[in-house]
Amino acid sequence: MDLANYSSFESLDIRVGTIVDAQDLEIAEKPAFKLIIDFGNKLGHLQSSAQLTEVYSAEALVDKQILAVVNFPPKQIANFISQCLVLGVYSKDGVVLLSTERPCENGDKLG
Repeated sequence: MDLANYSSFESLDIRVGTIVDAQDLEIAEKPAFKLIIDFGNKLGHLQSSAQLTEVYSAEALVDKQILAVVNFPPKQIANFISQCLVLGVYSKDGVVLLSTERPCENGDKLG
């Protein structure tokens, strides 16, 4: 395991957001969803591609509060631009999203 330093961690801008829309991303090579996530007034809505189809349905993702890195450069996936990286854990069943222990304001920063 490579050790990271604290300044590397501090450079990540991890925020709370609420998924407001989830649809199949049919152009992806691997099954994925196109997510629209509300990060509050400061950041607004960002979109992300996420390979969550083994654990979640599109309907189950809507209104779910999640954590995402919002300061990575946009990544193009076919003709879709992913603007943030939704965080999850690789479980035996598939990727499980990270969320907060209780509801938070959209845009709140991991600290």
